[in-house]
Amino acid sequence: MNISAQLVKELRERSGAGMMECKKALAESGGDLDAAIEYLRKQGLAKADKKASRIAAEGRIALAVADDGRRAVLVEVNCETDFVAKDESFVRFAEEVAKAALAADTGEIERIRDLPLNGRTVEEERQALVARIGENIQVRRAARLEGPRIGHYLHGSRIGVLLALEGGEETLARELAMHVAALKPVWISVETVPGEVLAKEREIALAQVKDSGKPPEILEKMVEGKVRKALSEQTLLGQAFVKGDGKETVAEVLRKRAAKVIGFVRLEVGEGVEKKAENFAEEVMKQAGLA
Repeated sequence: MNISAQLVKELRERSGAGMMECKKALAESGGDLDAAIEYLRKQGLAKADKKASRIAAEGRIALAVADDGRRAVLVEVNCETDFVAKDESFVRFAEEVAKAALAADTGEIERIRDLPLNGRTVEEERQALVARIGENIQVRRAARLEGPRIGHYLHGSRIGVLLALEGGEETLARELAMHVAALKPVWISVETVPGEVLAKEREIALAQVKDSGKPPEILEKMVEGKVRKALSEQTLLGQAFVKGDGKETVAEVLRKRAAKVIGFVRLEVGEGVEKKAENFAEEVMKQAGLA
């Protein structure tokens, strides 16, 4: 029977089992997903299944940097509670995953899950950790960056930044990484902003000035000015440098130090994860049998 890659992926996400185990389970069950889950449970390979649907929005960002300082990897590993995020075995697992990703020179999360780790795969180690700790744990995201010089910064364990710098020095690279952590720029410069974003900003700016009564050529200049101001605040080069006195932009600092930012990446724990709103009063009432 031909088992599709999509079906294997879905079973992996639901069960937490390895790719080969999932393929075998689907073959044994004739492609029936629920029957495959049951098969894996009987084999003791789906211990994480019940926990896989629980929201994992806590966790930590782990960092691994190559000895030559030219490559680095960030990995986000999630769990359900801040308590587990500080657990020694959870911290060690996250750090080992980042090191494995760096050794394999990859930031692709699907590949990272299949990397060897302590005689098993990363995915199998994750499953074992779920069984031991009792929370949903996910290796959610990763990012790899390479360049002449890599600035890196971890803000506690919740925010991680990599920044590739050409020219300049190590101190500047780190300060720029700290800047990205603090001010969250989206793009390097206005020139790197996607066309669809520029078009939307122009549409907004035009709506703001169209009733001003100014002639078309003045309106165009007003629109361009508004667009550049709005976008510069979201670009690294347009922002005021956090380590300075607020008077110099990052672009001006880079010019003075003959340096150029090639790229950057910023990961923050739980970004994009819809967290469950906790109502503690309601929870107490339920436990007390009053609700």
